[in-house]
Amino acid sequence: MAGLLAARVLSDHFTHVTLVERDVLPHGIGQRRGVPQGHHTHGLLAGGGQALDRLFPGLTHQLVTDGAVRADILARTRWVFEGAPLAQVASGMDGVMCTRPFLEAAVRTRVRARANLTFREGSHVVGLRSDDAGRRVTGVTLLNGDVVAADLVVDATGRGSRISQWLLALGYPAPGEDRVEVGLSYTTRLFRREPHHLGGDCGAVVPPTSAGKRGGVLISQEDDRWTVTLIAHFVPGAGETPDEFLAFAAQLPCRDIYDVVRSATPIGEAASARFPASIRRRFEHLRRFPEGLVVMGDAICSFNPIYGQGMSVAALEAVALGSVLESGEPSVGKRFFRQAARIIDTPWTTAVGNDLRMPEVTGPRTAVGTLINAYMARLHRAAHRDATLAITFMRVANLLEHPARLFAPGIVARVLRGALPLRLRRAVERAQAPAGLDSSRENVAHHSS
Repeated sequence: MAGLLAARVLSDHFTHVTLVERDVLPHGIGQRRGVPQGHHTHGLLAGGGQALDRLFPGLTHQLVTDGAVRADILARTRWVFEGAPLAQVASGMDGVMCTRPFLEAAVRTRVRARANLTFREGSHVVGLRSDDAGRRVTGVTLLNGDVVAADLVVDATGRGSRISQWLLALGYPAPGEDRVEVGLSYTTRLFRREPHHLGGDCGAVVPPTSAGKRGGVLISQEDDRWTVTLIAHFVPGAGETPDEFLAFAAQLPCRDIYDVVRSATPIGEAASARFPASIRRRFEHLRRFPEGLVVMGDAICSFNPIYGQGMSVAALEAVALGSVLESGEPSVGKRFFRQAARIIDTPWTTAVGNDLRMPEVTGPRTAVGTLINAYMARLHRAAHRDATLAITFMRVANLLEHPARLFAPGIVARVLRGALPLRLRRAVERAQAPAGLDSSRENVAHHSS
């Protein structure tokens, strides 16, 4: 996805764009070898959906017309935090739910339609080319020895990118890495979706906790299907047989996913994967970097997949790349990395902070981080019934607002009020209510009882 989105942006600024792809790509919807995670549940956050519509006007409308499910992210999805779902209220944030191959096919079709873009399939890059002084990347070398000359090279080769080795070969330092070991395994199955499942809701998300270390995601998809991914941190993962899968679902801290799995009709076979660690490469900290080179997508930052951030961040990075190119200024890579770092900061901090609640996760723990995690737990508990808190949290989680919004005075006051015992909370609510509204002692006694 990062490569497709980069190609779309580059086609606005260069005479010709060549997209080098290891796979032979399907001309339609289909799984492919280069995206083994394509079998698993994917999410498109609201911020990512908006970015895709900027790059491809009308794309999300087309996806829904072709069968994707559009629904309010909060009102129609059960987000289970701290033992209960967040308040299910209209949030004004629509999610578009579909499988990864379905979304990728729609994007790829639009990219193929760009007249100045060529796909070079069944090949891959083995090294960078540079000028004699080594100051500028001038192209790439392919596995068969061919050289593709370029004014700008974008590495979107994903988590397994060899960019560090390629930079060292050109005499440049490799970026530093932040690595957080998460010990994640997950298994996914598809099921037939019936109207009565989940009371008509479109999804349920149950993140793993430090106590149970098991979680799950249930999301509606095109063609009346559910995709169900069961997640394990540092414990044995879900088995792939129907009985093993159901037994794991029964261990989740709420029954929503289990109730669907035990009654729904399975489709096809299960798929499993492992994800050892989240990795962030700090290109923005490099003092020396060659002209004519940009790195984006998972090659910069590979997120814990249970948070569904990767595609949305790639879309936002592509928009940022377009703005950098639009200015026409030099040092494209350095300027892009500064913007990309700001995009990545929010989802990285959110995901890593939550992961570090598990004692087995290795990473830098600070007193501030521990305090923030305690605050977020209180916020989630208060958001079980406080619609404003639920909406604010989801806007941050969907990359529509900065995390600082969660610490605004009005939000902090709601969190603290929500943490009060019921009797005191009601007293505060009465004190803040306009005169004459539900203030009788009879009502107070009734509610307190």
